Amino acid sequence: MTHVTVSIGSNIDRERHVRACLDALADAFGDVQVSRVFESEPVGFEDGRNFYNLVAAFHSTLSVGELQAWCKQIEADNGRLPGSPKFSPRTLDIDLLTVGDRCGHIEGVDLPRDEILHHAFVLRPLAELLPETPHPEVGHAYAELWAAFTNGDQHLWPVTFSWRGRTISRPD
Repeated sequence: MTHVTVSIGSNIDRERHVRACLDALADAFGDVQVSRVFESEPVGFEDGRNFYNLVAAFHSTLSVGELQAWCKQIEADNGRLPGSPKFSPRTLDIDLLTVGDRCGHIEGVDLPRDEILHHAFVLRPLAELLPETPHPEVGHAYAELWAAFTNGDQHLWPVTFSWRGRTISRPD
């Protein structure tokens, strides 16, 4: 079993699509750990709708390619159109962040995902969920990377969010 982390984002009917993604993860992989849910301003988007972002972690026996295909299928099941423009509103965005300690271009996926080191909406929830876990490539713990993060123009804040009858996220 390999430890996998994914980032989850939505800026269209955010609550419904994030819950649908978490349900799909739990149904497919069993025990899923989740970070708090953060609302964030869009980065690089013309459309100003804020996102909900979080990170989930789970164990899987699937290959990197199979995990990527699973993510894309769940996106499609939730109304994301393949081939839509990169910076356009989306019902659901699921990105593989890490698959164990694998590094490099594996089965069409770059691991670990570069966004970990460049986007607060990925690094902050990852640092909260797995603070002591080292980044597979740079070797520093996620909490340490978050403490040193300097891209201050990315605004995000935790929100109250419930899933399967329990509150999984609250503001500070």
